[in-house]
Amino acid sequence: MVEQASAWVESPLQMLCAVEAHHAGLLGPATAVVPRAGLRPLKATRRELRALGLPDGLELAEPRDAMPRRVHAVGDAFSGKVQLRWLTSGIGLTSGRIVIVDDGLATLRLLELLAAGPRRPLLRARAKPTAPRSALGLAAALRLRVSDVSVFTALPVADDLAAAVVRTGVDLVRHDFAWLRAQPPSTQGPAERTVVLGTSLVRNGLVHRDHYLRWLTELAAREPLAYYPHRREDPVDVALIRERPGITVHDAGAPAELTLRGLDAGQRVLSLPSTAITSLRVLLSPRGVAIEPVNVPDDWWTSRAEPALRSHLTGVTG
Repeated sequence: MVEQASAWVESPLQMLCAVEAHHAGLLGPATAVVPRAGLRPLKATRRELRALGLPDGLELAEPRDAMPRRVHAVGDAFSGKVQLRWLTSGIGLTSGRIVIVDDGLATLRLLELLAAGPRRPLLRARAKPTAPRSALGLAAALRLRVSDVSVFTALPVADDLAAAVVRTGVDLVRHDFAWLRAQPPSTQGPAERTVVLGTSLVRNGLVHRDHYLRWLTELAAREPLAYYPHRREDPVDVALIRERPGITVHDAGAPAELTLRGLDAGQRVLSLPSTAITSLRVLLSPRGVAIEPVNVPDDWWTSRAEPALRSHLTGVTG
């Protein structure tokens, strides 16, 4: 009997990339993608993916509060729960493979830590680690060193970083959303010429709220905007944006890679630093849709955004 691989996902992008990883053959012939329970964007993404028709052998399982006992693929390699599961249970298929799919900029952080050496704890870029958390992150890093690890990413990875990661024994697998690109394009898209993707930078305290809202107001004074909030955007901020004349706010749900597939030539997408810039370029540029990253002016950043973090945040948008 064929063993079914389990992919544990906690964000819309992770779910989409788990489907792509199965389609690419990284998880074997049978995969259950298990979404974490209680997250509305995951419900919307699951619904959108099911409507497209899933690859053979793939199941979008019912949401769960807890991870499966054996997890073969994850997105958040910095999760304490994921790291503990790696250390306390059997991992992977008969080959012992661990597949890590895209989780936004955190994926680049992971690659940097893997390349830096075996004794760099797997901790988030802005984490303030306690001794127990550092110990768990270090144990997880050492566990990956003795495992068959594949990082499955659509993000641009610098050649020197990619080479350093490969030298550690990690298999760096690139993809370009082959499964999603093969699906019929959506016929539903916003009527506005300009689409703005929301950001979590304000809620995370890295960008000043008043500067961001002023920028949106000035854009909308020139032409109507379709605004797609980030899934972690503050609802209070979204309500303020909804009140601005000329801005139509669309309910947050499935990722932009799914909801914006219906854009046509002549439309454009504006976004502050975001991994969606890369994926939308792959999906929409061939159709004549302009994907335009917006540089964050120096006076927008707050004191919490240290220079190294600013560089990390903006490095993926080039």
